[in-house]
Amino acid sequence: LSITSIQNSGLRGCHQRRHKGTGGAWGASGIGVSGELACVMMAALCRVLRSPILFADIPVMRLLPPHPLEDAATAQRLPYAALAAEIAALLVDPSVHVPPRSVLPMGQPDANGARPWFFAMPASDARVAMAKLITYVPGNAAHGRPGIQGDVLAFDATTGERRALLHGPTVTARRTAAASLLAAQRMQAPQGAPLLVVGAGVQGFAHAQALVQSHGVRELWVHSRSAASAQTLVDVARTWGVHARVAASVADALPHCPLVITATPAQAVVLSGQLRSDAWVAAVGAFTPQMSEIAPDVVRHLNASGGIWLDSADARHEAGDVLQAGVDAQALPLLADLVSGASAKSSKGPSLFKSCGWAGWDLAAARLAMQSI
Repeated sequence: LSITSIQNSGLRGCHQRRHKGTGGAWGASGIGVSGELACVMMAALCRVLRSPILFADIPVMRLLPPHPLEDAATAQRLPYAALAAEIAALLVDPSVHVPPRSVLPMGQPDANGARPWFFAMPASDARVAMAKLITYVPGNAAHGRPGIQGDVLAFDATTGERRALLHGPTVTARRTAAASLLAAQRMQAPQGAPLLVVGAGVQGFAHAQALVQSHGVRELWVHSRSAASAQTLVDVARTWGVHARVAASVADALPHCPLVITATPAQAVVLSGQLRSDAWVAAVGAFTPQMSEIAPDVVRHLNASGGIWLDSADARHEAGDVLQAGVDAQALPLLADLVSGASAKSSKGPSLFKSCGWAGWDLAAARLAMQSI
């Protein structure tokens, strides 16, 4: 391709060239009065060429976001153990600023009553600023579409330069699993114990992978309302060298599994009944007061025995599992307290890590990804 000028758009001397030392990026210089239009056109060209575009001689917009990293490239930059460590470092970093996220309803609930949502989640620290924009449509899976879609845009906090455009669903899955991994480490969840994953979607997959890779899990039970999805996760887990099986019911698996993950759309309770005395549960599906995955009596039992920890202060008004059980969420300790040493699991009995998601985890992912970009 060769573009020497685009007269109709008001661009003067717009051209492409390969820039030395940019990894084959395409450039445009000499742009006249329609710089904004040039940016839009070059962004579209970036998608076609699958290459970053660098701009020179533009007073306002120096650099478009790099070509977005697809899911595999994003995942490669976010190994679970390293991301868990980055989350721990972020939680003691005084420069971190995380305002409340915006969660907006979209469209109409589907036939099962599940509503689509739009999330806007900014955060910053002394080095990195980022914003995650994603949508969550629970009913998409039934139509072969991803439930979570969107991007994470990262900036250099010193220069303001856009540095990375990450695959939003991959960031969401891996940072959530890494936060659960960190909680498992700090809450003394049994190392290498059998794991039950309830929900075989993206989050179920990520949590199984994180605990296999970084918490020694070698036995996996999977239960899902979709038998095909459960079997798919089991088949993949076997390629990791794990003894994996489909659980006909949650009740069948609970006596065998000290580690339990609930990662469902949280439209109905999926965890009830008797837990093992050494059980550690991470519930990640519910993120509004109206959503819940765990029966209220189980939540109250967890609070009275081993204890409950929340992923962030925002969860105190978002964690439907806790709020619907009548537990005082304002009194519950946070993951940050585990990391700082202000709180520790000291009593025996089953415990719960309740995660609603927090933009700080996305900031940790952006910090880690930018180290290799």
